[in-house]
Amino acid sequence: MFTKTAAFYDTIYAARGKDYRAEAEFVAATIRAFAPGATTLLDVGCGTGAHLAEFERLGFTVSGIDADPKMVALARSRLPDARIDFADMTTFDLGARFDAVVSLFGSTGYARTPQHLDETLVRIAAHLAPGGVALVEPFLDASVFRAGHLDAVFVDRDDLKIARMSVSKQMGKIAILDFHYLVATLQGVERLFERHELGLFDAATYRAAYDAAGLSFEELAPGPFERGFYGGRSAV
Repeated sequence: MFTKTAAFYDTIYAARGKDYRAEAEFVAATIRAFAPGATTLLDVGCGTGAHLAEFERLGFTVSGIDADPKMVALARSRLPDARIDFADMTTFDLGARFDAVVSLFGSTGYARTPQHLDETLVRIAAHLAPGGVALVEPFLDASVFRAGHLDAVFVDRDDLKIARMSVSKQMGKIAILDFHYLVATLQGVERLFERHELGLFDAATYRAAYDAAGLSFEELAPGPFERGFYGGRSAV
């Protein structure tokens, strides 16, 4: 997870041009196409709450879960009136149901295995109101993931310099992303390292997970999501 670098997470992805507002507007429109009266939303793997803040702006009553305690703290600070829980996506139980449950930015990749992906979709389905919609932006699948890909992102501000570099690796159907950081602040320069392991699930694996959870399944128009976009509904 991003525990060591959570404080810089939004800054790094702003440097990459990530547009949370445009993504949230697209997701909200998709939710309302499936369920026009939807008002409540849960984000599974909510991170710093950047998407949740946009969903709240768009009129949803929002909640979130994340398995990284520092991300949970940041999301709670950003959304003091929202329920943000520290929880594992494969086992969470909030005792509540929502009109929409979303999982964005490839968060379901952290399930790592098809069995755990099935468990995640079962938990998502358990938190849907009748007729509710489950929307997932997947991580990459094995056919497009590139082992040996070099990646770098740089932040260049007067008060903060960051270089994050990685070389992607693959072990079976697990992507391994070793992120190496150099972070310079007025207090000095720090070197940080994080390893991320994500399952490389294809559309058929997601379809099977939706089916196992009793949800319908569609491959949707991806909109701003280059990795794809999946959706389905619970029974009415």
